Amino acid sequence: MAQCVQLVQEFIQDSFVPMVAVLCSEDAERVTRKNNLSFPELLRPFCRLTSEGHLRDPNNQVVVVKGLRISVTGINTRPPQSPELHRLLSQAVSVCQPPEGSPANVITAGDYDLNISDRTVKASVPWYSDWKETLTQLSSSKYYTATTPWFETYRENFLQSMPASEHEFLNHYLACMLVVSSREAVPTEQFLKLSQEQHQIQHSGEYTHPKWFIPNTLKYYVLLHDISEGDEQRADSVYEDMKQRYGTQGCYLLKINSRSGSTGADEQMPDPWSQYLHKTSIHNPELYEESAVSNAVENNIGAEEDGLDPSIKDGVSETHPLQLDHPTDAGYPGNDASQSVNNVDETRPQKQASGTSHTSPTPRGTCLTLNDHDHIRQFIQEFTFRGLLPHIEKNIRQLNDQLVSRKGLSRSLFSATKKLFGGGKVPEKSIAELKNTAGLLYPSEAPELQIRKMADLCFLVQHYELAYNCYHTAKKDFLSDQAMLYAAGALEMAAVAAFLQSGAPRPYPAHYMDTAIQTYRDVCKNMLLAERCCLLSAEILKSQAKFSDAATLLIKMTSEDSDLRSALLLEQAAHCFINMRSPMMRKFAFHMILAGHRFSKAGQKRHALRCYSQALQVYKGKGWTLAEDHINFTIGRQSFTLRQPENAVAAFRHILINDSKQSAVQQAAFLREYLYVYKSMSQLSGDGSLPQLPLPCLHSSQTRVFFGHERRLAEGEKQAATHVTLEQEFDRDLSQLWRELEERVVSVANRGTVPITFQPSQCCLNSQTDNLRYPLAIVEEPIIVEVVFRNPLKVPLALSALSLLWKFTLKDFSNPQGGTTALNDIIDTQVIPEFTISPEETKVARLKLLPHKTGELHVLGVVYNLGTGEVGNSEGSLAEDLMCVRGQQNLEIQGPRLNMTKEEKTSVRYGPDRRLDPIITPPMPLLEVFFINFPTGLLCGEIRKAWVEFVNVSAVPLTGLRVGSTHPEFFTFGSATSDLTPVTPTAAEHCSAYKTVAMPPSVATVSLVSPAAFGVTSGDQLVVTEIPLSRGVLGPGEALQIPLWLRGPDQEGVHEINFLFNYESTEKTAKLSHRVLRHTAFICASRSLSVRATASRSNTLHGRERETEEQQEAEEKNGSMLVFVDVENINTSEAGVREFHIVQVSSSSRQWRLHKCINPVGDKDSKLASRERGKLCFKATRCRTEEGGIVSSTTPCADFFFRRGLHSEARRGGMSAGGASQMQRKSLTPQSWTDDGGTSIVKKCSEVELDIIVLWKAYVVEDNKQLILEGQLHVALQTIGKESCSLSQKEVFRVWNDLRETQEMVLLKFKPDVPPPVSKPSLEQLSHLIKTCLHYPESYDHPFPQKSLCTVPVTLTLSNCSSAQVDVIVDLRHKTTSPESLEVHGSFSWLGQTQYKLQLQAQEVYKLFLKACFFQAGVYNLGTPRVFAKLAQTSAMCETSQQSAMPALIIINSI
Repeated sequence: MAQCVQLVQEFIQDSFVPMVAVLCSEDAERVTRKNNLSFPELLRPFCRLTSEGHLRDPNNQVVVVKGLRISVTGINTRPPQSPELHRLLSQAVSVCQPPEGSPANVITAGDYDLNISDRTVKASVPWYSDWKETLTQLSSSKYYTATTPWFETYRENFLQSMPASEHEFLNHYLACMLVVSSREAVPTEQFLKLSQEQHQIQHSGEYTHPKWFIPNTLKYYVLLHDISEGDEQRADSVYEDMKQRYGTQGCYLLKINSRSGSTGADEQMPDPWSQYLHKTSIHNPELYEESAVSNAVENNIGAEEDGLDPSIKDGVSETHPLQLDHPTDAGYPGNDASQSVNNVDETRPQKQASGTSHTSPTPRGTCLTLNDHDHIRQFIQEFTFRGLLPHIEKNIRQLNDQLVSRKGLSRSLFSATKKLFGGGKVPEKSIAELKNTAGLLYPSEAPELQIRKMADLCFLVQHYELAYNCYHTAKKDFLSDQAMLYAAGALEMAAVAAFLQSGAPRPYPAHYMDTAIQTYRDVCKNMLLAERCCLLSAEILKSQAKFSDAATLLIKMTSEDSDLRSALLLEQAAHCFINMRSPMMRKFAFHMILAGHRFSKAGQKRHALRCYSQALQVYKGKGWTLAEDHINFTIGRQSFTLRQPENAVAAFRHILINDSKQSAVQQAAFLREYLYVYKSMSQLSGDGSLPQLPLPCLHSSQTRVFFGHERRLAEGEKQAATHVTLEQEFDRDLSQLWRELEERVVSVANRGTVPITFQPSQCCLNSQTDNLRYPLAIVEEPIIVEVVFRNPLKVPLALSALSLLWKFTLKDFSNPQGGTTALNDIIDTQVIPEFTISPEETKVARLKLLPHKTGELHVLGVVYNLGTGEVGNSEGSLAEDLMCVRGQQNLEIQGPRLNMTKEEKTSVRYGPDRRLDPIITPPMPLLEVFFINFPTGLLCGEIRKAWVEFVNVSAVPLTGLRVGSTHPEFFTFGSATSDLTPVTPTAAEHCSAYKTVAMPPSVATVSLVSPAAFGVTSGDQLVVTEIPLSRGVLGPGEALQIPLWLRGPDQEGVHEINFLFNYESTEKTAKLSHRVLRHTAFICASRSLSVRATASRSNTLHGRERETEEQQEAEEKNGSMLVFVDVENINTSEAGVREFHIVQVSSSSRQWRLHKCINPVGDKDSKLASRERGKLCFKATRCRTEEGGIVSSTTPCADFFFRRGLHSEARRGGMSAGGASQMQRKSLTPQSWTDDGGTSIVKKCSEVELDIIVLWKAYVVEDNKQLILEGQLHVALQTIGKESCSLSQKEVFRVWNDLRETQEMVLLKFKPDVPPPVSKPSLEQLSHLIKTCLHYPESYDHPFPQKSLCTVPVTLTLSNCSSAQVDVIVDLRHKTTSPESLEVHGSFSWLGQTQYKLQLQAQEVYKLFLKACFFQAGVYNLGTPRVFAKLAQTSAMCETSQQSAMPALIIINSI
């Protein structure tokens, strides 16, 4: 069952409360009517006690009464008859609906809201994926359980309308309040008159109603005093007289009306009566009218359908002795008892008042203050504690004494029940064996009824243990007498009393309830009592988490006699299924469908719609399409009936698009009804606006917008730039690449800074692009909107007159204009006359707009005529008219989820999506680019010449043409001074890409070129190239062709080369500063040559004196260097290459130049066939810093050298020499740089910074023709002794794997491309600070017999290789590390100082003259001096040994 507001104990206690009658005089009634209330209504909000009461049971044990509530009603109140009861209950359920705006009645595609809790738990499609987890949480938490207030309202009204029966006394009157006004002339006489009237009603036998609990009814005398009018002193004196006459516990003076109604009208006083009185009042006027009409009609139909007389519809006839209490007081009719039977006339004005209360609510309690509220509350407490509870306690004792004396048992009923229970148990017969004794009536003095009275009294004052014992005893007596009505009542209350006992001494006897329900229903034919029993038992079972038993019980109570009751119980059973430990969602949905059906039969259309809507969300996505279609069809019909066209449309929409398994014929019928509903809707609205058509499905998020003309096709050998088209798929990484490239181009165009207003160009917008800004479109350039439609049906859909719906605001005007044919001078709108979508087809429509004015454009949606797509018949166009509607669909695109700030992260917010809101800007130039003779395959390093053509196809001149690329080393347009002849692609077809100059072989030439001549001055300018235009402008319709040199990538494979052409208008506009054109080329690179180079420093030093140092040549000062170049042909002949020729080797460096080739082969060309390797050796010498320059300094050799991707910014200056070549090329050096850090100085000693350029030719056979291909490879030598290669390490590994097909390459270890930075110089780097060289004679003759000591002069030459001062320590002491070293060096020693401390200036050469002393002939190693060096400004921690590893041997001969 659904969660109730009250706990089950509170619910049961409030269902059975002490009943108190009220009998008022006319003056007293007049006093209360000032507040628009009768006296019972006045007391109603204060009838629950806030403090505890106490009484003693027959064993003198104290019983605590908590939260007691009493029911105060007029003595003449008559319950409604059966038809009136049906109407009141139906109205109570009808007006109690879910809160306004609840999603329970709303079905939205893709996200369903099931109203299963007050917090509305949401679940996404498919529903069943989260359903079980959601319901598990619901069942384990009391805070997330659904509430059904309409069921609680029905239950409360039903229990308050239970008839007063002879077999039970719970709703019989226990006391009677006699109320007299203090303004009476003689109040005591009026009290006596009222007392006699009550006595006559109870004891004369003329009245069947009301019924009284015991003969000795408590009479409580209330003197009502009106403070605003009466005399307070007189009232006090009368009250004193009453206390003398009736006792202090039998009377009370109640003072009310402390203010007049007019004086305090402007004050806001609380109205506690609104929640108690007229609970069935209608708060929604539209709902009231609808429910009143529908209930009046539906209830009559239901009664006729059931075939039952309305008077006995619930098993109670008009003449039945059990009458029904009215749910609310109908007002006190007066003193005339004859008026008390006029029930219909009393309730009808109340109903009318409640029906109109929404327009002018009647103010209540206008004469009462908060003090008066306290007086009333205190009066109720005094009456209960001092009057009612003592009266009940006294009667319990009397009944106990009577029962003990009559049955001859002991004084205590407790011991009596023990004896009864200890004796033999009376066998209970089954219901089928018992005869129908439902009409058996006991006399009022019967002991069985006295036990029942005592049990009911104990139950009312919460003494549940004694009540259970009494009920159990009475149950046995009734069963033995076969008084089944009495027995069922005792069983029912015994079960309730057992449940309510504190401490749970015994389990809840559910079988008692089952027997009682079966008896009421089958034997007694009393469905009212059976329903009450069912409601109580189900609530108890639910509190014990026995939801399965509760659901079974509720389902058993459904029947055909009452659709409303059956619907409510089925709904509660459905809630039981989802509250189980393992929720049964399908049973929940199935019983909600049954409940919705019964609600519909009962005229509760809104509740029926709610039940169907909740059940749909469980069935949805399960594949039970027929059930889904039935539910949706019912929802559509109910919503249409309830004037909810949106819900009806949504439900009918699901029938058609929810992957229906219906046949095509059935779907066609659904579609026709669907269109009929839409046509009816549009006719009913009458506002002229087009309706929203959900067919076909429109995927708004997949909408794409393209700005600009479609791409022009290529002509002949011309290859047009790819740019952006609607056929291309969006790639996020590629888009980011284009954006970064465009930023770099714009940065170069704006002198190194990107403008704040920079907005990347986006020609095609989709769901993955950045759409937060308004896109920019150009006037007179088309805008193409690609819309995606999907037909979910098995029948075709025919769309006609399909076009875009837009709104346009002129730049100078703010009035929005609609997209009509009369405004073609503003925007041309394309109309597709026919657009047929086949069954279950997804189809794209491209709709075009051509703006002629500047301004703001907003694309709102699409507008079209929707038809069934069926071929027309011969009946004329009337049927076709009915089956075709004109409507629209909005293109509503949700922007991206915002997740930047803390507030956005903690909430769900979406940004805007502006792709459909372009701004139309003034005219801009439009560029088209064509490539001529552009290759698709190249050898690695191959140089190829192509041509590029630029065409301005707009009416606006363009300027500032630049091109940026992700692979700037791949192409070049040449330097500014390069010779561009021949000027046409045809004339240049068979020419070499290089510039050739005749010169003698083996002669090295030097040239100096500025890097600015090749556009290489910074990293960005390496990426961005400015294209020269004649006069700097390309006019409208003009074309320009310029050459383009290409060089094959150094790595083999397929390479994606991206070009971005950027250009501007001659007239600067604020909106659009530049435009771009993209081109992507794919080049397949094949292997060519692999070049490896190694540099070795010569250890020879010239023996010049320090004074003559400045007169020496720079290349002779610190010696020279040997450069070994290994060239290997790694081509696999897949490109038809026969052999490679090494044409020339050039160098580029600021410090070194290739001096001459020392190969033994002389000047002969180096030819390499497949898999062959050649080695070249060159001598490199130092050059002056100011002498920088290189050979090969013209286009394209120099361009590609400086565009190589090997950190060319770190290279400085250069020279190169060509060997064995008849061609001469020139290249350039970047500017020098300095670094004063010690680490940098040390590193420079071992750095070479020499770039080798190898130029080659390849002879290729293609189509029986021999072609000559040219190319160049680059190798960067950085460190002495370390090998460098033209290929990357990965490429080397792959080549070796291809050449050696074994798996022995595991021994190869590759170092990282970029070494990690070090804070201190390494030992290896420090070892290059000083070069040492010993000069001594190879042999020395000495006459040892004549002279025992031999002295030999030795010169130690020290050369500072760094550009800073170096401190040097020369230690001549022998290093004694082992005994062997003593043997080797022990036969000679150095004479003079054993240690020298020197300081060498930058590049200084110093000679130290030493003497070695020998004692005998032999061979000696003079390499024992240890040399330590450190930079002058560093600490001693950097010292390291500079001793050469080469031995210095001398032969000493004895003569």
